[in-house]
Amino acid sequence: MDISQPGAPPEPARTIAAAQPAVGGWRTPRGEPSLSNVFASIRTANQGSLWRKLLAFLGPGYLVAVGYMDPGNWATSLAGGSKFGYTLLTVALVSNIMAIVLQALCARLGVGSGRDLAQACRDAFPRAVSWPLWLLAEIAIAATDLAEIIGTAIGLNLLFGIPLEIGVVLTALDVFLILALQALGFRWIEAFVVALLMVITACFGIQIAMADPDWGQVIRGFAPTVSIVSNPEMLYIALGILGATVMPHNLYLHSGLVQTRRYGDSVPERREAIKLATIDSTIALCFALLINASILILAAATFHKAGRTDIVELEQVHEFLAPVIGSSLAPTLFGIALLCCGLNSTVTATLAGQIVMEGFINIRLAPWLRRLVTRMVAIVPAAAVTIFYGERGTAQLLIFSQVVLSLQLPFAIIPLVMFTASKAKMGEFVAPRWLTVIAALIAAIVVALNVKLLVDFVIGA
Repeated sequence: MDISQPGAPPEPARTIAAAQPAVGGWRTPRGEPSLSNVFASIRTANQGSLWRKLLAFLGPGYLVAVGYMDPGNWATSLAGGSKFGYTLLTVALVSNIMAIVLQALCARLGVGSGRDLAQACRDAFPRAVSWPLWLLAEIAIAATDLAEIIGTAIGLNLLFGIPLEIGVVLTALDVFLILALQALGFRWIEAFVVALLMVITACFGIQIAMADPDWGQVIRGFAPTVSIVSNPEMLYIALGILGATVMPHNLYLHSGLVQTRRYGDSVPERREAIKLATIDSTIALCFALLINASILILAAATFHKAGRTDIVELEQVHEFLAPVIGSSLAPTLFGIALLCCGLNSTVTATLAGQIVMEGFINIRLAPWLRRLVTRMVAIVPAAAVTIFYGERGTAQLLIFSQVVLSLQLPFAIIPLVMFTASKAKMGEFVAPRWLTVIAALIAAIVVALNVKLLVDFVIGA
Protein backbone atom coordinates (compact mmCIF):
# COMPACT_ATOMS: atom_id res chain seq x y z
CA MET A 1 0.00 0.00 0.00
CA ASP A 2 1.26 3.46 -0.84
CA ILE A 3 0.68 5.34 2.40
CA SER A 4 2.09 8.47 0.87
CA GLN A 5 -0.97 8.72 -1.34
CA PRO A 6 -4.00 7.19 0.40
CA GLY A 7 -6.41 5.51 -1.96
CA ALA A 8 -3.90 5.10 -4.78
CA PRO A 9 -3.73 1.57 -6.24
CA PRO A 10 -0.59 -0.31 -5.31
CA GLU A 11 2.01 -0.85 -8.01
CA PRO A 12 3.65 -4.23 -8.55
CA ALA A 13 7.23 -2.86 -8.55
CA ARG A 14 9.31 -3.41 -5.44
CA THR A 15 6.94 -5.40 -3.34
CA ILE A 16 8.61 -6.91 -0.30
CA ALA A 17 8.96 -10.25 -2.02
CA ALA A 18 10.06 -8.96 -5.40
CA ALA A 19 12.59 -6.43 -4.19
CA GLN A 20 15.05 -8.94 -2.77
CA PRO A 21 18.26 -9.00 -4.78
CA ALA A 22 20.21 -12.12 -5.54
CA VAL A 23 21.79 -13.69 -2.46
CA GLY A 24 25.32 -13.36 -3.89
CA GLY A 25 27.88 -13.07 -1.07
CA TRP A 26 25.24 -12.92 1.64
CA ARG A 27 24.58 -16.04 3.65
CA THR A 28 20.80 -15.86 3.44
CA PRO A 29 18.05 -13.97 1.59
CA ARG A 30 17.31 -10.67 3.25
CA GLY A 31 13.87 -11.58 4.53
CA GLU A 32 11.33 -8.98 5.64
CA PRO A 33 12.76 -5.43 5.50
CA SER A 34 12.95 -3.14 8.49
CA LEU A 35 10.21 -0.47 8.67
CA SER A 36 8.10 -2.83 6.57
CA ASN A 37 5.00 -0.63 6.99
CA VAL A 38 6.64 2.12 4.91
CA PHE A 39 8.89 -0.01 2.69
CA ALA A 40 8.67 1.09 -0.99
CA SER A 41 5.68 3.27 -0.04
CA ILE A 42 6.70 6.45 -1.87
CA ARG A 43 6.45 6.56 -5.65
CA THR A 44 9.32 7.79 -7.76
CA ALA A 45 9.31 9.17 -11.30
CA ASN A 46 10.64 6.84 -13.99
CA GLN A 47 10.73 9.58 -16.62
CA GLY A 48 11.19 13.33 -16.80
CA SER A 49 13.92 15.75 -15.79
CA LEU A 50 16.52 15.09 -13.10
CA TRP A 51 14.81 17.66 -10.87
CA ARG A 52 11.45 15.88 -11.17
CA LYS A 53 13.06 12.56 -10.26
CA LEU A 54 15.01 14.13 -7.40
CA LEU A 55 11.87 15.58 -5.82
CA ALA A 56 10.62 12.08 -5.07
CA PHE A 57 13.90 11.19 -3.33
CA LEU A 58 14.20 14.36 -1.24
CA GLY A 59 13.35 13.58 2.37
CA PRO A 60 15.46 10.80 3.94
CA GLY A 61 18.54 13.03 3.82
CA TYR A 62 16.83 15.65 5.96
CA LEU A 63 15.82 13.05 8.53
CA VAL A 64 19.46 11.99 8.65
CA ALA A 65 20.57 15.64 8.87
CA VAL A 66 18.51 16.04 12.05
CA GLY A 67 21.00 13.78 13.82
CA TYR A 68 23.78 16.16 12.85
CA MET A 69 22.22 19.10 14.68
CA ASP A 70 20.55 17.56 17.73
CA PRO A 71 20.73 19.15 21.24
CA GLY A 72 23.90 17.23 22.06
CA ASN A 73 25.59 18.88 19.10
CA TRP A 74 24.51 22.25 20.47
CA ALA A 75 26.27 21.59 23.77
CA THR A 76 29.58 20.63 22.16
CA SER A 77 29.46 23.48 19.60
CA LEU A 78 28.59 26.06 22.25
CA ALA A 79 31.36 24.81 24.53
CA GLY A 80 33.85 24.85 21.66
CA GLY A 81 32.81 28.30 20.42
CA SER A 82 32.82 29.99 23.82
CA LYS A 83 36.15 28.50 24.92
CA PHE A 84 38.16 28.42 21.68
CA GLY A 85 36.42 30.97 19.47
CA TYR A 86 36.21 30.05 15.79
CA THR A 87 39.06 27.48 15.92
CA LEU A 88 36.85 24.37 15.94
CA LEU A 89 34.91 25.39 12.82
CA THR A 90 37.40 23.24 10.93
CA VAL A 91 36.26 20.23 12.97
CA ALA A 92 32.63 20.92 12.01
CA LEU A 93 33.64 21.13 8.34
CA VAL A 94 35.78 17.98 8.35
CA SER A 95 33.11 16.09 10.29
CA ASN A 96 30.52 17.11 7.74
CA ILE A 97 32.69 15.96 4.83
CA MET A 98 33.13 12.62 6.59
CA ALA A 99 29.38 12.42 7.06
CA ILE A 100 28.68 13.05 3.36
CA VAL A 101 31.00 10.19 2.35
CA LEU A 102 29.63 7.76 4.91
CA GLN A 103 25.97 8.55 4.20
CA ALA A 104 26.66 8.03 0.47
CA LEU A 105 27.87 4.53 1.36
CA CYS A 106 24.71 3.97 3.42
CA ALA A 107 22.52 4.83 0.42
CA ARG A 108 24.60 2.50 -1.74
CA LEU A 109 24.26 -0.35 0.77
CA GLY A 110 20.52 0.11 1.23
CA VAL A 111 19.65 0.34 -2.47
CA GLY A 112 22.33 -1.94 -3.89
CA SER A 113 22.06 -4.85 -1.46
CA GLY A 114 18.46 -4.36 -0.34
CA ARG A 115 19.67 -4.49 3.26
CA ASP A 116 20.08 -1.84 5.89
CA LEU A 117 23.33 -1.83 7.87
CA ALA A 118 21.82 -3.73 10.81
CA GLN A 119 20.51 -6.52 8.54
CA ALA A 120 23.86 -6.68 6.77
CA CYS A 121 25.70 -7.13 10.07
CA ARG A 122 23.28 -9.84 11.19
CA ASP A 123 23.76 -11.70 7.92
CA ALA A 124 27.53 -11.29 7.55
CA PHE A 125 28.72 -11.92 11.12
CA PRO A 126 28.18 -14.74 13.63
CA ARG A 127 26.05 -13.98 16.67
CA ALA A 128 29.18 -13.59 18.81
CA VAL A 129 29.94 -10.49 16.73
CA SER A 130 26.52 -9.23 15.60
CA TRP A 131 24.94 -9.22 19.06
CA PRO A 132 27.68 -7.05 20.64
CA LEU A 133 27.38 -4.73 17.63
CA TRP A 134 23.63 -4.56 18.28
CA LEU A 135 24.25 -3.73 21.95
CA LEU A 136 26.68 -0.95 20.98
CA ALA A 137 24.15 0.44 18.50
CA GLU A 138 21.51 0.49 21.24
CA ILE A 139 23.92 2.33 23.54
CA ALA A 140 24.46 4.92 20.81
CA ILE A 141 20.72 5.40 20.40
CA ALA A 142 20.31 5.72 24.18
CA ALA A 143 23.04 8.40 24.19
CA THR A 144 21.21 10.21 21.38
CA ASP A 145 17.93 9.92 23.26
CA LEU A 146 19.61 11.26 26.39
CA ALA A 147 20.73 14.39 24.57
CA GLU A 148 17.30 14.81 23.05
CA ILE A 149 15.54 14.49 26.42
CA ILE A 150 17.78 17.05 28.08
CA GLY A 151 17.57 19.45 25.14
CA THR A 152 13.78 19.25 24.92
CA ALA A 153 13.39 19.65 28.69
CA ILE A 154 15.66 22.71 28.65
CA GLY A 155 13.69 24.16 25.72
CA LEU A 156 10.43 23.73 27.66
CA ASN A 157 12.06 25.35 30.68
CA LEU A 158 13.39 28.33 28.76
CA LEU A 159 10.16 29.04 26.91
CA PHE A 160 7.47 28.11 29.44
CA GLY A 161 9.25 27.94 32.79
CA ILE A 162 8.56 24.22 33.22
CA PRO A 163 11.02 22.73 35.78
CA LEU A 164 13.65 20.47 34.23
CA GLU A 165 12.55 17.44 36.27
CA ILE A 166 8.98 17.72 34.95
CA GLY A 167 10.20 18.51 31.44
CA VAL A 168 12.24 15.30 31.38
CA VAL A 169 9.14 13.26 32.23
CA LEU A 170 6.99 15.13 29.70
CA THR A 171 9.32 14.11 26.89
CA ALA A 172 7.91 10.57 27.19
CA LEU A 173 4.68 11.88 25.66
CA ASP A 174 6.36 12.42 22.30
CA VAL A 175 5.38 8.85 21.43
CA PHE A 176 1.92 10.19 20.56
CA LEU A 177 3.48 12.62 18.09
CA ILE A 178 5.25 9.72 16.38
CA LEU A 179 2.06 7.67 16.21
CA ALA A 180 0.08 10.56 14.71
CA LEU A 181 2.68 11.23 12.02
CA GLN A 182 3.06 7.55 11.10
CA ALA A 183 -0.70 7.24 10.73
CA LEU A 184 -0.69 10.05 8.15
CA GLY A 185 2.11 8.54 6.06
CA PHE A 186 5.87 8.76 5.74
CA ARG A 187 5.79 11.88 3.58
CA TRP A 188 4.09 13.69 6.47
CA ILE A 189 6.95 12.69 8.76
CA GLU A 190 9.42 14.13 6.27
CA ALA A 191 7.37 17.32 5.87
CA PHE A 192 7.20 17.77 9.66
CA VAL A 193 10.97 17.44 9.98
CA VAL A 194 11.71 19.84 7.10
CA ALA A 195 9.26 22.43 8.48
CA LEU A 196 10.97 22.43 11.88
CA LEU A 197 14.37 22.67 10.19
CA MET A 198 13.18 25.82 8.44
CA VAL A 199 12.15 27.29 11.80
CA ILE A 200 15.57 26.47 13.28
CA THR A 201 17.31 28.08 10.30
CA ALA A 202 15.27 31.27 10.62
CA CYS A 203 15.99 31.49 14.36
CA PHE A 204 19.74 31.18 13.91
CA GLY A 205 19.80 33.47 10.90
CA ILE A 206 18.30 36.28 12.99
CA GLN A 207 20.63 35.60 15.95
CA ILE A 208 23.75 35.58 13.75
CA ALA A 209 22.67 38.88 12.21
CA MET A 210 22.31 40.33 15.73
CA ALA A 211 25.69 38.96 16.88
CA ASP A 212 27.53 40.47 13.87
CA PRO A 213 30.54 38.08 13.90
CA ASP A 214 33.97 38.87 12.45
CA TRP A 215 33.63 37.09 9.10
CA GLY A 216 37.37 37.20 8.50
CA GLN A 217 37.92 35.14 11.64
CA VAL A 218 35.05 32.87 10.64
CA ILE A 219 36.78 32.04 7.34
CA ARG A 220 40.12 31.46 9.09
CA GLY A 221 38.35 29.19 11.56
CA PHE A 222 37.75 26.64 8.80
CA ALA A 223 41.54 26.20 8.36
CA PRO A 224 42.98 23.24 10.34
CA THR A 225 45.40 23.73 13.22
CA VAL A 226 47.69 21.32 15.10
CA SER A 227 46.47 22.58 18.49
CA ILE A 228 43.24 20.64 18.06
CA VAL A 229 45.15 17.37 18.50
CA SER A 230 47.90 18.60 20.85
CA ASN A 231 45.52 20.26 23.34
CA PRO A 232 43.68 17.47 25.26
CA GLU A 233 40.83 19.76 26.30
CA MET A 234 40.33 20.96 22.75
CA LEU A 235 40.54 17.37 21.47
CA TYR A 236 37.87 16.27 23.94
CA ILE A 237 35.43 18.89 22.65
CA ALA A 238 36.50 18.22 19.05
CA LEU A 239 35.68 14.53 19.51
CA GLY A 240 32.37 15.56 21.00
CA ILE A 241 31.65 17.60 17.86
CA LEU A 242 32.73 14.63 15.73
CA GLY A 243 30.48 12.26 17.69
CA ALA A 244 27.59 14.70 17.45
CA THR A 245 28.11 15.21 13.72
CA VAL A 246 29.00 11.76 12.37
CA MET A 247 26.47 9.88 14.47
CA PRO A 248 26.53 6.06 14.41
CA HIS A 249 22.77 5.57 14.52
CA ASN A 250 22.44 7.73 11.39
CA LEU A 251 24.33 5.09 9.40
CA TYR A 252 21.70 2.50 10.31
CA LEU A 253 18.91 5.01 9.79
CA HIS A 254 19.86 6.14 6.27
CA SER A 255 20.47 2.64 4.93
CA GLY A 256 16.89 1.83 5.94
CA LEU A 257 15.16 5.07 4.97
CA VAL A 258 16.33 4.97 1.34
CA GLN A 259 14.22 1.85 0.95
CA THR A 260 11.02 3.81 1.53
CA ARG A 261 11.26 4.80 -2.17
CA ARG A 262 9.74 2.61 -4.89
CA TYR A 263 12.57 2.77 -7.39
CA GLY A 264 12.37 -0.52 -9.31
CA ASP A 265 14.58 -3.62 -9.38
CA SER A 266 16.70 -3.32 -12.52
CA VAL A 267 20.37 -2.36 -12.36
CA PRO A 268 19.87 1.00 -14.16
CA GLU A 269 16.94 1.90 -11.89
CA ARG A 270 18.88 1.12 -8.74
CA ARG A 271 21.97 2.94 -10.02
CA GLU A 272 19.86 6.04 -10.53
CA ALA A 273 18.26 5.57 -7.11
CA ILE A 274 21.74 5.49 -5.50
CA LYS A 275 22.69 8.69 -7.32
CA LEU A 276 19.50 10.53 -6.35
CA ALA A 277 19.62 9.34 -2.73
CA THR A 278 23.24 10.52 -2.51
CA ILE A 279 22.33 13.95 -3.89
CA ASP A 280 19.51 14.15 -1.33
CA SER A 281 21.78 13.37 1.63
CA THR A 282 24.59 15.64 0.38
CA ILE A 283 22.26 18.64 0.08
CA ALA A 284 20.76 17.95 3.50
CA LEU A 285 24.15 17.57 5.18
CA CYS A 286 25.40 20.84 3.70
CA PHE A 287 22.33 22.36 5.31
CA ALA A 288 23.28 20.67 8.60
CA LEU A 289 26.77 22.18 8.38
CA LEU A 290 25.17 25.61 8.07
CA ILE A 291 23.25 25.08 11.33
CA ASN A 292 26.21 23.56 13.20
CA ALA A 293 28.55 26.33 12.11
CA SER A 294 25.94 28.91 13.11
CA ILE A 295 25.79 27.54 16.66
CA LEU A 296 29.58 27.69 17.03
CA ILE A 297 29.82 31.12 15.36
CA LEU A 298 27.10 32.48 17.65
CA ALA A 299 29.02 31.30 20.75
CA ALA A 300 32.32 32.65 19.44
CA ALA A 301 30.90 36.03 18.38
CA THR A 302 29.13 36.58 21.70
CA PHE A 303 30.54 34.70 24.68
CA HIS A 304 34.15 34.17 23.56
CA LYS A 305 34.39 37.77 22.41
CA ALA A 306 33.04 38.97 25.77
CA GLY A 307 35.52 36.78 27.68
CA ARG A 308 32.89 34.27 28.81
CA THR A 309 34.88 31.14 27.95
CA ASP A 310 33.07 28.97 30.49
CA ILE A 311 29.72 28.73 28.69
CA VAL A 312 28.84 25.03 28.49
CA GLU A 313 25.21 24.99 29.58
CA LEU A 314 22.25 25.71 27.34
CA GLU A 315 20.60 27.63 30.18
CA GLN A 316 23.64 29.91 30.38
CA VAL A 317 23.19 30.79 26.72
CA HIS A 318 19.60 31.79 27.35
CA GLU A 319 20.59 33.86 30.38
CA PHE A 320 23.57 35.72 28.93
CA LEU A 321 22.58 36.01 25.25
CA ALA A 322 20.31 39.03 25.76
CA PRO A 323 22.82 41.26 27.58
CA VAL A 324 25.67 40.28 25.21
CA ILE A 325 23.69 40.85 22.00
CA GLY A 326 21.53 43.60 23.42
CA SER A 327 18.16 42.14 22.45
CA SER A 328 15.58 40.23 24.48
CA LEU A 329 14.42 38.47 21.31
CA ALA A 330 17.62 36.39 20.99
CA PRO A 331 17.01 34.10 24.01
CA THR A 332 13.45 33.38 22.85
CA LEU A 333 14.66 32.45 19.37
CA PHE A 334 17.31 30.21 20.94
CA GLY A 335 14.67 28.42 23.02
CA ILE A 336 12.34 27.92 20.04
CA ALA A 337 15.17 26.47 17.94
CA LEU A 338 16.22 24.16 20.77
CA LEU A 339 12.68 22.84 21.26
CA CYS A 340 12.32 22.24 17.51
CA CYS A 341 15.58 20.29 17.51
CA GLY A 342 14.37 18.11 20.35
CA LEU A 343 11.08 17.34 18.59
CA ASN A 344 12.88 16.51 15.34
CA SER A 345 15.32 14.20 17.11
CA THR A 346 12.34 12.36 18.55
CA VAL A 347 11.32 11.24 15.07
CA THR A 348 14.73 10.09 13.89
CA ALA A 349 15.67 8.31 17.13
CA THR A 350 12.45 6.31 16.97
CA LEU A 351 13.02 5.25 13.36
CA ALA A 352 16.69 4.40 14.01
CA GLY A 353 15.68 2.33 17.02
CA GLN A 354 13.21 0.31 14.95
CA ILE A 355 15.76 -0.33 12.21
CA VAL A 356 18.45 -1.44 14.68
CA MET A 357 16.21 -3.78 16.66
CA GLU A 358 14.45 -5.28 13.64
CA GLY A 359 17.63 -5.54 11.59
CA PHE A 360 20.01 -7.02 14.17
CA ILE A 361 17.78 -9.40 16.12
CA ASN A 362 14.58 -9.46 14.04
CA ILE A 363 12.40 -8.42 16.96
CA ARG A 364 9.47 -6.36 15.75
CA LEU A 365 7.74 -4.20 18.33
CA ALA A 366 4.98 -1.70 17.78
CA PRO A 367 6.52 1.77 17.27
CA TRP A 368 4.88 3.14 20.41
CA LEU A 369 6.22 0.27 22.53
CA ARG A 370 9.71 0.54 21.06
CA ARG A 371 9.65 4.28 21.71
CA LEU A 372 8.58 3.90 25.32
CA VAL A 373 11.28 1.29 26.02
CA THR A 374 14.13 3.41 24.63
CA ARG A 375 12.75 6.58 26.16
CA MET A 376 12.55 5.00 29.62
CA VAL A 377 16.16 3.82 29.33
CA ALA A 378 17.25 7.39 28.64
CA ILE A 379 14.84 9.14 31.04
CA VAL A 380 16.18 7.38 34.15
CA PRO A 381 19.75 8.77 34.00
CA ALA A 382 18.52 12.14 32.71
CA ALA A 383 16.06 12.47 35.58
CA ALA A 384 18.62 11.32 38.16
CA VAL A 385 21.28 13.79 36.99
CA THR A 386 18.74 16.61 36.80
CA ILE A 387 17.46 15.99 40.33
CA PHE A 388 20.83 15.49 42.05
CA TYR A 389 23.14 17.76 40.05
CA GLY A 390 20.83 20.31 38.45
CA GLU A 391 21.68 22.35 35.39
CA ARG A 392 25.45 21.89 35.70
CA GLY A 393 25.08 18.12 35.58
CA THR A 394 22.87 18.15 32.50
CA ALA A 395 25.45 20.19 30.56
CA GLN A 396 28.25 17.76 31.36
CA LEU A 397 25.98 14.81 30.58
CA LEU A 398 25.18 16.30 27.16
CA ILE A 399 28.84 16.57 26.17
CA PHE A 400 29.63 13.13 27.59
CA SER A 401 26.81 11.58 25.57
CA GLN A 402 28.38 12.94 22.38
CA VAL A 403 31.79 11.50 23.27
CA VAL A 404 30.08 8.12 23.82
CA LEU A 405 28.72 8.40 20.29
CA SER A 406 32.18 9.13 18.96
CA LEU A 407 33.63 6.06 20.71
CA GLN A 408 30.92 3.88 19.17
CA LEU A 409 31.50 5.18 15.64
CA PRO A 410 34.18 2.67 14.52
CA PHE A 411 31.84 -0.24 15.23
CA ALA A 412 29.38 1.13 12.68
CA ILE A 413 31.80 2.65 10.15
CA ILE A 414 34.10 -0.37 9.70
CA PRO A 415 31.32 -2.85 8.79
CA LEU A 416 29.80 -0.27 6.43
CA VAL A 417 33.09 0.17 4.57
CA MET A 418 33.66 -3.60 4.48
CA PHE A 419 30.25 -4.38 3.00
CA THR A 420 30.18 -1.67 0.35
CA ALA A 421 33.73 -2.56 -0.77
CA SER A 422 32.82 -6.23 -1.26
CA LYS A 423 32.12 -7.22 -4.87
CA ALA A 424 30.66 -10.51 -3.62
CA LYS A 425 28.08 -8.74 -1.47
CA MET A 426 27.32 -5.67 -3.58
CA GLY A 427 27.73 -7.05 -7.10
CA GLU A 428 27.16 -4.30 -9.67
CA PHE A 429 26.80 -1.73 -6.92
CA VAL A 430 30.16 -2.19 -5.20
CA ALA A 431 31.67 1.14 -4.18
CA PRO A 432 34.37 2.59 -6.48
CA ARG A 433 37.91 1.99 -5.26
CA TRP A 434 38.53 5.71 -4.65
CA LEU A 435 35.42 5.99 -2.49
CA THR A 436 36.43 2.95 -0.45
CA VAL A 437 39.91 4.39 0.11
CA ILE A 438 38.48 7.70 1.35
CA ALA A 439 35.99 5.91 3.62
CA ALA A 440 38.74 3.65 5.00
CA LEU A 441 40.85 6.74 5.72
CA ILE A 442 37.91 8.30 7.57
CA ALA A 443 37.54 5.11 9.64
CA ALA A 444 41.25 5.16 10.47
CA ILE A 445 41.10 8.82 11.56
CA VAL A 446 38.12 8.16 13.81
CA VAL A 447 39.80 5.14 15.42
CA ALA A 448 43.07 7.07 15.94
CA LEU A 449 41.31 10.03 17.55
CA ASN A 450 39.37 7.73 19.86
CA VAL A 451 42.57 5.96 20.93
CA LYS A 452 44.15 9.36 21.62
CA LEU A 453 41.15 10.35 23.74
CA LEU A 454 41.31 7.13 25.77
CA VAL A 455 45.07 7.46 26.31
CA ASP A 456 44.66 11.04 27.54
CA PHE A 457 41.89 9.91 29.86
CA VAL A 458 43.94 7.03 31.31
CA ILE A 459 47.06 9.11 31.98
CA GLY A 460 44.93 11.94 33.35
CA ALA A 461 45.91 14.53 30.75
